[in-house]
Amino acid sequence: MQNDYELIVCIVNSGFAEEVMSAARECGARGGTIINARGTARQEAEEIIHMTIHPEKEIVLVLVEKTIKDQILHAVYKKVGLDSKGQGIAFTLPVDEALLNNKKISKQ
Repeated sequence: MQNDYELIVCIVNSGFAEEVMSAARECGARGGTIINARGTARQEAEEIIHMTIHPEKEIVLVLVEKTIKDQILHAVYKKVGLDSKGQGIAFTLPVDEALLNNKKISKQ
């Protein structure tokens, strides 16, 4: 059985996770997990990218089918990308195994 899932990871300023989930749901995601976090950027990094980095972050994890991954990434970036107040970044990770509805899905 071929694995057709990827994990979208999105890191945004605190208070913007629901906007990430809203954009993801509009593209077909069913749900996600929000984790509170704290950034560790240094003053030098702020000077390089010319913006203030807020230390309080939220990490949003969304397991999605590969067929909707790109659509979700683009929608999330439009809503809370680096040029917005959410200052979000997003990336995907391959999923080797998952247990969905009591059914194991593995990469082969």
